[in-house]
Amino acid sequence: MINKITSQAGIIPTSSSVPLKASPAVSQQKFADFLKNSIDQVNKSQNQSDLATQKLANGENIDLHEVMITSQKASITLQATLEIRNKVVEAYQEVMRMQV
Repeated sequence: MINKITSQAGIIPTSSSVPLKASPAVSQQKFADFLKNSIDQVNKSQNQSDLATQKLANGENIDLHEVMITSQKASITLQATLEIRNKVVEAYQEVMRMQV
């Protein structure tokens, strides 16, 4: 049975649930915070990988598969971040080439 779409379900916005347009300064700050949090998460992933590798090298009680999984997660997050950065730079360059 298909449920009825109502504003109470949050699917159809009501006038009270539509967010007000944020000022450019607020939007820039939110975007900057988002970027900083994302980079912090990538850095945290890299640090966890380094710590796990160091523990393995020191002979501490850590499984090799845990080290490899942590290392691969860190590698994938860094690669994804670099690809996103590359796409953003390409988009910026494309915008700068546009004639007004």
